[in-house]
Amino acid sequence: MLKFALEFAMAMLSVALPAQAETVGFDAARAGAQPPGWRCGSTGGGAARWTVEADAGAPSPPNVLKQSGTAAFPWCVKQGTALGDGAVEVKFKPLAGREDQAGGLVWRWKDGDTYYVARANALENNVALYYVQRGNRVTLKYVDAPVAANVWHSLRVEFRGRRIRVLLNGKIYIELDDNRIAGPGAVGVWTKADSVTVFDDFTYLPVPSRFLE
Repeated sequence: MLKFALEFAMAMLSVALPAQAETVGFDAARAGAQPPGWRCGSTGGGAARWTVEADAGAPSPPNVLKQSGTAAFPWCVKQGTALGDGAVEVKFKPLAGREDQAGGLVWRWKDGDTYYVARANALENNVALYYVQRGNRVTLKYVDAPVAANVWHSLRVEFRGRRIRVLLNGKIYIELDDNRIAGPGAVGVWTKADSVTVFDDFTYLPVPSRFLE
């Protein structure tokens, strides 16, 4: 853990200007519409439905981003992002779903068929890390973790080179090396199947000099 933190700090010394975290709260967007500046869809087909919705109980009200459609693997990525190394974090709340109740993050997203994804699932009570290539999702690791439904959680991924680290509610659950998808790509959020999930406070940071609070 300490080695990983030091590697991130050393990487930051090599850039001229400090990286700055960007946070999206969806509060400036119109409720009922897809968030402007985001591209949304699904890997594997289906009818994903990504909309901004009012939620007075959100971590930063008044709005959240909600996925309420049914599709294989719905995703929604922030346009204009291109991170090769960095960190991405989101608050999410799984609301419903018979097959799944998942909330996830994507990074190094090249297109709807090529990206990494980490997700937490309230039906399975676990955290998982995958890569997607040619539209096929492949499991890298599953770890048991408490993921209560209808509760806000924080999911975070840190990545630099081959190293990937996944945290749920501030606790590290997965840390491993993988190089199947390299180079910069977009970052965003993800769900699965019939998951009805809301997201707020989406934060991304290129090559962080320190871990986010």
